[in-house]
Amino acid sequence: MPYLLGLTGNIACGKSSVGQLLAARPEVEYIDADAVVHALYESGTPEVQAILAYFGPGIRSADGTIDRRALGDLVMADPAALRALERILIPGVRARIQALIAGATRPVLVLDAIKLIEAGYVEQCQAVWVVTCTRATQLARLMATRGLTRAQAVARIDAQGPQSAKVRHATRIIPNDGDLSALRNAVEAAWARDIAPHLAADRQ
Repeated sequence: MPYLLGLTGNIACGKSSVGQLLAARPEVEYIDADAVVHALYESGTPEVQAILAYFGPGIRSADGTIDRRALGDLVMADPAALRALERILIPGVRARIQALIAGATRPVLVLDAIKLIEAGYVEQCQAVWVVTCTRATQLARLMATRGLTRAQAVARIDAQGPQSAKVRHATRIIPNDGDLSALRNAVEAAWARDIAPHLAADRQ
């Protein structure tokens, strides 16, 4: 079995940026839970049918897929709706992720998942990295990169649990309020402390 590194962090903290830095390493196989979820939004999946049945046809795009922006606006404003969406998606997401874990062939497997802790993957992980930043940085990034209004950005941040809930499970915290160069340095340092010794031991 590969070394399983769980990677998580709240919205706009830079979790995916850390994931891409890790994915570029030849030792790493990378699972992006967001990509797994997006695949379930494709036309014709059982999840799409269940989502449309629950939320109505107003969130269907012209090509039959789910309009993720419209769905996001809806569930971020309604905690009950968000829980309903998670109940629809979680079984399919879990099955696909477990299949990817079972089929991994490289020595390090990175599971990048915003719900890493809530979905119970922590117990499978040898290490958990949590990417953090300030609320002000989250707001600025959401408004700049996703074209959200401040109210929309606030709603998305507030719909999640506090960062402290994830940090409690962290074996390593990756702060990310700076630029990409600073983040790259933080990731390199964390890799040297956490992953490199494990790889060296395996080679002996």
